[in-house]
Amino acid sequence: MYNILSLVFKYLFILIIYLFMFSIIRLIYLDIKGMGLSSYVKDTYLKLINQKDTLPFKIKEVYSLEEDITIGRSKNNTITIKDPYISKNHLSIVKDEGDYYLEDLGSANGTYINGDRVMDVVRLKNGDTIRLGQLDFIFVKRN
Repeated sequence: MYNILSLVFKYLFILIIYLFMFSIIRLIYLDIKGMGLSSYVKDTYLKLINQKDTLPFKIKEVYSLEEDITIGRSKNNTITIKDPYISKNHLSIVKDEGDYYLEDLGSANGTYINGDRVMDVVRLKNGDTIRLGQLDFIFVKRN
């Protein structure tokens, strides 16, 4: 009886070790995959500053800005974010002659750049922080 019980515990222990190793390898893979984001992102993008796992909704870490975009809760936007503090049509970012311009589209909770509320169209500069709803992004322009 003790031999069978010992054999069962032995194999159970081996299974637990394999599951642990699998979870470690999976975490390493996800970390490496996350580091590779910058390889496919073009020269201009929005990078999420918040910790992704603390947010109660899904969001990407990086949004490429190759074209004019709109951000909001509505599915009609280029970037849809299900944050309850973001308006259906919250803001737009437009590229004009190599520069990017942000405009708040009359959102209820406002859009903030470097802590200041956006009241008019604002030209974005590399390193600007953009706050909308519960989210903070950094505007990155590599050129």
